Amino acid sequence: MHSAVLESFEKKDFLNFVRAVSGIWETDALFSGAGYTGENVSVCYILPISSYAVTGRESVSGLRRFINSDDKETYGFLAYDLGLSLKDVHTDKKLMTDPGLFKKYAAYARHCGQRLTIESDCPVILEKALIAYETYSPTPPNMSAADVKCNMTRQDYVGKVKEVIEYIRDGHTYQLNLSMMFEAETYEKPYDIWAHTAEMNPAPFYALFKFNEGHILSTSPERFIKVSDRKVLSQPIKGTLRFKEYYPELEQKLTESVKESAELSMIVDLIRNDISETCEVGSVEVLEHKSVMCVDDLLQMYSSVCGTLKDGKDVLDLLFSAFPGGSVTGCPKKRSMELIDSLEPHSRGVYC
Repeated sequence: MHSAVLESFEKKDFLNFVRAVSGIWETDALFSGAGYTGENVSVCYILPISSYAVTGRESVSGLRRFINSDDKETYGFLAYDLGLSLKDVHTDKKLMTDPGLFKKYAAYARHCGQRLTIESDCPVILEKALIAYETYSPTPPNMSAADVKCNMTRQDYVGKVKEVIEYIRDGHTYQLNLSMMFEAETYEKPYDIWAHTAEMNPAPFYALFKFNEGHILSTSPERFIKVSDRKVLSQPIKGTLRFKEYYPELEQKLTESVKESAELSMIVDLIRNDISETCEVGSVEVLEHKSVMCVDDLLQMYSSVCGTLKDGKDVLDLLFSAFPGGSVTGCPKKRSMELIDSLEPHSRGVYC
């Protein structure tokens, strides 16, 4: 294994590194933005050398073999469309052919603190990557919000919200995440859009991933699942308060809101149930309930749901059991997903 190290390397430098290397090879990335102390590691995945397509529940064993075939790090995605299959939710909508894809790469560039470490079995890749970064000159993308179109009018959306309220009153669901789809045409490169957005609106979890239907550009303040030494952590976010000027009393206002607290507690109970299927009996607990974090001009409540994996279970068992996350579905999960499919005019695809 060959390596190169760059010191005094800031988060902005990492974003430019991703943009520079993407001009040479297919490149994917994870980025942890400034302003959040829970994550501080970003990774640039350079030049895929192998991949595995996920098609359904039966893909778990094959994906496990792919991941364990060597010691290279694996990076990929699962789409909401896969979740419909996993939860046995019928739909007549056209879904993705491959609702999941995972890759291994020829080189990995990991940024932590102020250091970038690039590793590869091929020294030529290291040399070309460094040259690409040193000679790269970034330019901001030219985008306008006026170009964005929504697939529902405000009247359409409000009407569907009223339908959801009736479903709640009738006991079909307690909470439901109703989405709408926005579309825009642009000639800007996806890497430039992603990096510019990450720089302007930092968040702990940014992702960039190329697959057969295009590029996934993702950003979120929320951790779905993390497993370290068989310890499971999920941190659902529900309960929001917008502010013009921050002052400490706002956090108390949010945590004492009956409506916002109920919204979070329902999802926490759902997550507890989801991870309990693959965790040791008695190990699942809720910590830091109704903690508050700041995202731009929003205060968000979150909780930490923790557990310990059962013997004989691994992270893939947990992931496929708990997927998709309760924050993007509702509770109870399966019935909420059935209602989502009937209410939303679009298939969600990779949105999850």
